[in-house]
Amino acid sequence: MGQPNMGDRVRITASTPEGEVTHEGILLMASKSEHVTIKLDNGYNVTFSNNNVSQLEIIEGKSNSVEKKETILEEDSGLPLIWIIHTGGTIASKVDYTTGAVAASFEPKELLNAVPELAQHARIRTTKIGNMWSDDIRARHWNLMISATKDAFESGATGVVITHGTDTMHYSAAAAAYSWAGSGQRPPGRIVFTGSQRSSDRGSTDGTENLIAAVYWAAFGPEVTGENGDASVIVMHAGSNDGVCSVIPGCNARKFHSSRRDTFQAINAQPMASIAVDRSGGCEILGDFQVPTREIGRLPCLFDENTKIMQLIAGPHLFADQINLAQNFDAILFHGTGLGHLPIENSNGDSPENDEVKKAVSEYCKEGGIAVMATQCINGPVHMDVYSKGRIQQELGIIGNHSTTGPDSALVKLHFLLSNNIDVRQGWAANLCGENQSKISN
Repeated sequence: MGQPNMGDRVRITASTPEGEVTHEGILLMASKSEHVTIKLDNGYNVTFSNNNVSQLEIIEGKSNSVEKKETILEEDSGLPLIWIIHTGGTIASKVDYTTGAVAASFEPKELLNAVPELAQHARIRTTKIGNMWSDDIRARHWNLMISATKDAFESGATGVVITHGTDTMHYSAAAAAYSWAGSGQRPPGRIVFTGSQRSSDRGSTDGTENLIAAVYWAAFGPEVTGENGDASVIVMHAGSNDGVCSVIPGCNARKFHSSRRDTFQAINAQPMASIAVDRSGGCEILGDFQVPTREIGRLPCLFDENTKIMQLIAGPHLFADQINLAQNFDAILFHGTGLGHLPIENSNGDSPENDEVKKAVSEYCKEGGIAVMATQCINGPVHMDVYSKGRIQQELGIIGNHSTTGPDSALVKLHFLLSNNIDVRQGWAANLCGENQSKISN
């Protein structure tokens, strides 16, 4: 068949210290000169020196192995209407066979063609916001997602699924929750975020099962209350194995692991439910649910895209000059140690930096600056009554005592309050949509 090209499926035989091995996979650009690199079906790459390769055989050309026929999904008119709002991320990615890198490049239609099982659960419509990595997402993109959910509900959708990169999915999910339920209402339908830890062309991809479970929740999940963390949810794998996905409250979520399938966990809360997914794409929801009492909202609150919040981490490298820069920001969110503490005491008399931090916080708050405390501990409350320095921080003007809002959701909540001219001290003490429960379960 001639010389292989990047993207061809090949069989390679090579010698190793353990003996001769044979692998099949996709030929990539070599990771270094005088070597051969292929991507295995399990998603991992292997590289061999040219000197150790005894055979390199083309099994299938790139055009045959990569391109797939479009599947036309037949709709059941009796099924719920679900919108998939596409933003990008690993769930929408595949390998660039020239470089071997994973790129966000799938279109919504390709995603549907890859998962025909969706047709048994819903009538699917798609819209595309972009093919973005989630670490590039800003508040303007939150607003685009929120506006797209509004359009979907106005079109008669029962629910929406937002496909999103996992790195900042919990921020966007929190933004949707505060937007629709932060003012005391509830969204007109279910809002589900989902993604994938493994690209769609890897044998170990989790995206297919996550998407099926997300669409099923959007179509057949419980009615949204808006007050127990369900205004938006994240649906991802519950464990390393297939078969069960977890439903995490969008305003109480955090990504805990860089590569595990069960990367998302609930902060100061428990998963709302689980969704069992069988090999044919059939689903079953397991959980207990509340009856909603809030009115349905029709107009979500958007985020001020010009709001700037400084995040500062308490520890040995927190200095006064960092706090002094906050004059160019709308607020400070401190990630305090333990129960919510800053280095503001100099008991040994050898750390004037701590005195300077205390002075800077005092002056910032006296001049009307907004300073809010979250905790680095992730789980557990902020409790600035326990130790003397916590009481001092409250006297300085720092807000946040007794909050159980997780540190990532706290950033989005602060942005929401500032964007909608809600008094931060009062809003912070409130439980707007399930983010600040008085009793926590972790």
